[in-house]
Amino acid sequence: MRVYSPLNRCENIFIKMSNISNLTTQLIFFLVCDRVLLCDMAGKRCPQKKITGLYTLMFYNVIAYCVSYIKELIEKEDWSVTVNMTQHSNIKHVALSATKIVLEWTKAVTFIITVTFMLLVFGLEQGLQHYQPTAFYTFITWTYYISTEKVFVEVFPNLLTLFKIRYFEALEALYAPVLLKSYTILLAAIFVSILFFYGLVRFTFLAFYLTVYLKTKDMVVNCLKDLQKERNVLDQFRYATSEEIENCDDVCAVCLSPMESARVTPCQHMFHAICLRHCLNNSETCPICKRQYTFVH
Repeated sequence: MRVYSPLNRCENIFIKMSNISNLTTQLIFFLVCDRVLLCDMAGKRCPQKKITGLYTLMFYNVIAYCVSYIKELIEKEDWSVTVNMTQHSNIKHVALSATKIVLEWTKAVTFIITVTFMLLVFGLEQGLQHYQPTAFYTFITWTYYISTEKVFVEVFPNLLTLFKIRYFEALEALYAPVLLKSYTILLAAIFVSILFFYGLVRFTFLAFYLTVYLKTKDMVVNCLKDLQKERNVLDQFRYATSEEIENCDDVCAVCLSPMESARVTPCQHMFHAICLRHCLNNSETCPICKRQYTFVH
């Protein structure tokens, strides 16, 4: 324990620095893909593909930046270029207004230059002599990247919601990071295992530690515990049968919306799982009859 404790603290600090840890694991995974997918059977990379991983990560980061900027424009509510002194004042703050104008124009110009550069690079194919990824390589690296990059990860719960999977019971926000991290861990474990047979023992150990072990630890500590806590509470209430839901007029008493699935309390009241969970977060009583519940956490 004395030896592991300092290491554990370092690991937790590294995990909390999400931007740095994500970039590091992405780079390591892409390098693993270089050696596994772009190598001959002896484990030697083809000379013309020696920097494919770096190019790929750079291009994906540019795409993520563009998506992030467009997303910011779509969600932007305040288009004013000035900043008021206070919330209810019409007096403009000159310094802050000037700073805001400079920042907004800088982001806009950077976005335009970035898009132009990408179009020129792909259109003229300048400087891409060594960039020759296969379709399978692009698929693997791109799916890994969007599963770890913040701007894409934030959209995933909304996509899950569109499928309306009953098992999730409106807990998509908790299931999404677990699913994404599980996918990246599984993917990394497969490719790192293959890498081991190429004889790159040190790099295999480093890749396994960063992309599999630390990612698993991050998932368990920061995602799986929260999901398991919610599921443990909900699982103490049984599912309602279709007959019970019909007899309840298919309406949840909390949100007054139709119910396709529901949970039944010991006092025989039915609610959407998420509605019941929201109510129990405020008080461990039935939302209707106020009966007190005792939970096993």
